[in-house]
Amino acid sequence: MRDQIAKYSGRLLSDRSAVPGRISFAAQDDVLLTDGDPELARLAGEVLFSLSCLGMVAALPSLPFADFLVRRAPAGETRIVPRDTETRTFLHDIPFLRREELGGDAAARIARLLGNRKGVIAEGLGIFANGPVTVEHAYINYSSVFHAVFVKYLLDVLAEGFLLPGEKEAFEGFRRDWLRPVSAEGLPFRSGPLEDPGEILAEIAAVGRYTVERGLVDSFFGNISCRAGGVVYISQTAASLDELPGRIDPVPMDNSSTTGITASSELLAHRRIYEASGARTILHGHPKFAVAMSMLCEEKDCPVKDCWKDCDRVRLLGDAPVVAGEIGAGGLAKRVPPVIASPRKAVVYGHGVFTVGRTDFAEAFRAMVALENWCREEYFRRLAEKFSG
Repeated sequence: MRDQIAKYSGRLLSDRSAVPGRISFAAQDDVLLTDGDPELARLAGEVLFSLSCLGMVAALPSLPFADFLVRRAPAGETRIVPRDTETRTFLHDIPFLRREELGGDAAARIARLLGNRKGVIAEGLGIFANGPVTVEHAYINYSSVFHAVFVKYLLDVLAEGFLLPGEKEAFEGFRRDWLRPVSAEGLPFRSGPLEDPGEILAEIAAVGRYTVERGLVDSFFGNISCRAGGVVYISQTAASLDELPGRIDPVPMDNSSTTGITASSELLAHRRIYEASGARTILHGHPKFAVAMSMLCEEKDCPVKDCWKDCDRVRLLGDAPVVAGEIGAGGLAKRVPPVIASPRKAVVYGHGVFTVGRTDFAEAFRAMVALENWCREEYFRRLAEKFSG
């Protein structure tokens, strides 16, 4: 268990989602184990003791966006409701406790909120996330909250500007110091077409790792595949893209085998994209600026309420089409394939980016990098244009 705590503490540092020295974990083994920042570890242990779960992470996010969203929320509001796909699917909403509500019974208050949610924001303390079965699940839930808060804050700032003292300066610091250039520079890719199964498995594992290391996917989300002959080699559901050895399934294109039972929930979408595009590789990630920009729509008086699933319009981010669609076997398996063939990329509303390669992964990876960079530049252009005065 301590090895798992050390592993996921390291991941919070490597993905830069938590402040070094302000990370803690609690885990229920034969005895209660706590590790990390003493104050947070004590709270995490007390919260875990009150819940029927086995793992808990409490950490101060590396960005102040969660606290800013709490402070920007109207008086009497008790939760944040991001509109991205991960929130709708896994989190539903993110309850929070304001600073003045955190007294001697902070652990009990946090535990009550975590009783039916996966993550809670405690203003000034950090994000508390539970893991029903493992420490890994606690890390995943923390990562999901961090991603959802990041995307929502970007959208709220673009819509409303800066409302709090010091907020603009903190945002400028985020842009200057936290953001890093996204690129494919220095990454080796095997030239395609890829045919040998061993070579395919090794390349999928390598490119999955690149996708995490370059910040194009959060937590364990995202998927990747390669088609060779009549077989699709695809990452398994819930597999971390930087830990894919042994987690890649060979699945017949004609569905003639049950080997796809553990494959990514987007298997159907991958099959249909291959059929529509003739591609040999597919990469699906959740780059944050692309996710945020996909939810911006200029349509006025639109009758559609559930934009993420019911909108039938095709919008553009640069030259990348944006479509609505439910994840899994839902709408995106119908809406992405018809639009992806020519531009070699497509964005799903509030969800993420699909890119394809004609022969190998280099084209797909570089397309995702280029799209995220375009979305980042367009976001800051719009922000400057709207609030330049």
